Amino acid sequence: MKHLRSVLFVFTALLLATAVHAQSTYVTASVPFDFVVADQTYPAGDYAVKSISNTGVPILIRNSDKAEGLALSVACSSVKPSTTTKLVFHRMGGQYFLYQVWQEGNTIGREFRLSKTEKQLARNSSQPEIVIVAANLTR
Repeated sequence: MKHLRSVLFVFTALLLATAVHAQSTYVTASVPFDFVVADQTYPAGDYAVKSISNTGVPILIRNSDKAEGLALSVACSSVKPSTTTKLVFHRMGGQYFLYQVWQEGNTIGREFRLSKTEKQLARNSSQPEIVIVAANLTR
């Protein structure tokens, strides 16, 4: 019985370690337009999008001009692993909103809550246009 508990403990620890690693996000991308995340506007430029905890929930968004902010995220999933590392934006009313971050080979990505402006635009218009910006996986 003790042996079984030890084996279960090790198995659980391995699963948790894998889950924590899978939720870590760190990508870089050159975004050619201004965009909004969680009611904060960012200028066009080169960005690093990075988890700041093992949970992956708070995401640091920083550009080369030192503009930075934090945004809360939730896990999102896909049946198939992402074929590329990418930032997914919604475009509505001429504005861009960071929606998701995906890393190549993962079925779990990060998704950001809708900003107040995006919610308001969604009520007054049709479906958002999806805009994808290629990103680089950074370790």
